[in-house]
Amino acid sequence: MKTEIHPEYNEISVACSCGNKFKTRSTLGKELHVEVCAECHPFYTGKQKIVDTAGRVEKFKQKFTRTPTSKGKSVTA
Repeated sequence: MKTEIHPEYNEISVACSCGNKFKTRSTLGKELHVEVCAECHPFYTGKQKIVDTAGRVEKFKQKFTRTPTSKGKSVTA
């Protein structure tokens, strides 16, 4: 590896909008502000919700749920 061509890799502090602060290492060189972190992200907290706009999930479930059919019975016209 060539020397003196790589950026400095220093410890920086990260501040989230939820108030959580932690330290990490980065080449950024200044404090970083983020909107979502592992403490407040719905995926990591277990509070993830399915956003159902216009009842699409319910429509899908109704359309593709199996219902008992009258297989084997002949339909007379």
